[in-house]
Amino acid sequence: MGAPLLEMRSIVKTFPGVRALSDVSLTVAPGEVHAVCGENGAGKSTLMKVLSGVHPHGSYEGDILFQGAPCAFKDMRASEARGIVIIHQELALVPYLSIAENIFLGNEHARRGIVSWGATLKHAARLMKRVGLREHPQTRVADIGVGKQQLVEIAKALSKEVRLLILDEPTAALNDEDSAHLLGLILELKDQGIASIIISHKLNEIAAVADSVTVLRDGRTIETLDVKAPDTTEERIIRSMVGRDLDHRFPERTPYAGDPGAHPALEVRDWTVHHPIDQQRKVVDDVTLHVRRGEIVGVAGLMGAGRTELAMSVFGRSYGRGISGTVWKDGHRIRTRTVPEAVGHGIAYVTEDRKHYGLNLIDTISRNITLGALGKVSRRGIVDEHEERRVAESYRTSMGIKAPTVFEQVGRLSGGNQQKVVLSKWIFAGPDVLILDEPTRGIDVGAKYEIYTVIDRLAAQGKAVVFISSELPELLGMCDRVYTMAAGRLTGETARADATQEVLMRLMTTHDMTTNKR
Repeated sequence: MGAPLLEMRSIVKTFPGVRALSDVSLTVAPGEVHAVCGENGAGKSTLMKVLSGVHPHGSYEGDILFQGAPCAFKDMRASEARGIVIIHQELALVPYLSIAENIFLGNEHARRGIVSWGATLKHAARLMKRVGLREHPQTRVADIGVGKQQLVEIAKALSKEVRLLILDEPTAALNDEDSAHLLGLILELKDQGIASIIISHKLNEIAAVADSVTVLRDGRTIETLDVKAPDTTEERIIRSMVGRDLDHRFPERTPYAGDPGAHPALEVRDWTVHHPIDQQRKVVDDVTLHVRRGEIVGVAGLMGAGRTELAMSVFGRSYGRGISGTVWKDGHRIRTRTVPEAVGHGIAYVTEDRKHYGLNLIDTISRNITLGALGKVSRRGIVDEHEERRVAESYRTSMGIKAPTVFEQVGRLSGGNQQKVVLSKWIFAGPDVLILDEPTRGIDVGAKYEIYTVIDRLAAQGKAVVFISSELPELLGMCDRVYTMAAGRLTGETARADATQEVLMRLMTTHDMTTNKR
């Protein structure tokens, strides 16, 4: 093997009160696809921010060598000048500029301050062809999907003569088709001699494209494995990530055995929702479903099936226009025309987009946990800060939220710990029904197990849980029944004993209700 493309030696990075990285080392060969994995909070993103200059030289200890030469990057521009480009999980694109403008933003084709649009469009078209984008270069970024926006970011990286591409959870928000295209592109770039570092929780993707995988745990390098070696199994990687064997991916669950004659805790009947802009289009079409106390009911469907639209429209009509149908709770018809009405009836919704809709990232853990039920920690309209802190401390302990204090800013927490704060907020509100929309998205296997345990405990306490997920093994491992949706319509209802990935996938790709085992 020749000289390494990248060496990171004994990297130490400390934030106030927290050592995020402790003696971490990483080596990447030329043209290699190198995966970095670990639990949320293991230090993966911090390590990449050190490499890319987001955390500048002098703010960390240790050495970085690129193509054999020492590096002391003062910012991202300095690392990009050497051919190291990072694509963050939250894409850095301007939605109302064109694809071409985004590709060359800050790196314009210009002379004496005047942009050459002919050269810009011509060069953008070449880069777009290289990554498989067929749109016109003048198409607005706001008018293309997230999968294509990822490709714009890669085209942007190629415009900077990238030698090492860093991708942080590149497929977290993509559907299966877009994910497959992106992973294929990474392999094409490898054939062109471009190395990649991929941060991912999806072990099947690591197995598909990576040559090596480095596992971090608690800010330390645990081991680097050859992905193609016979003993590099998912179980081996998981054991390195969490420091223990995970014999079961899901907690042992006693199947629901409630009173079948009791009224459902929540029942939605004949529910129809129209698109908020194109009001002729139905995004949810005549859906009827129910969930009983103590039951976990899954909702499965491909991208665009209408699962999130269904959940948001039931929860205070947070989405859609021209909504019709009825909502029933414990046998009584209720109104959920607004979010306060829905919350008042004991319904909680944990959004799939926790950073935009679930949390106030610039506020503390304490304030976020009590935000959904401030009346419980207030007297005469004034928040009792001592009581608020006591409540937050109890959830920090019971939910295993990893933070030095409850006054830690939520935006600084890992994804798994942020999700625990969201769940704590709604559990504190005391709902009877929890609608969980992709509750483990972007979370590692160890943190997933902890959240599954919380969900299972809530069901055991008599809460009714609606569990929306794109991961079929998750639905099969957690749910008592699974509804399937396609194109806004309910296409099936399958009992736990009869549910397999094949059965669910068949129902998710049909447009007729083929089974109803209610």
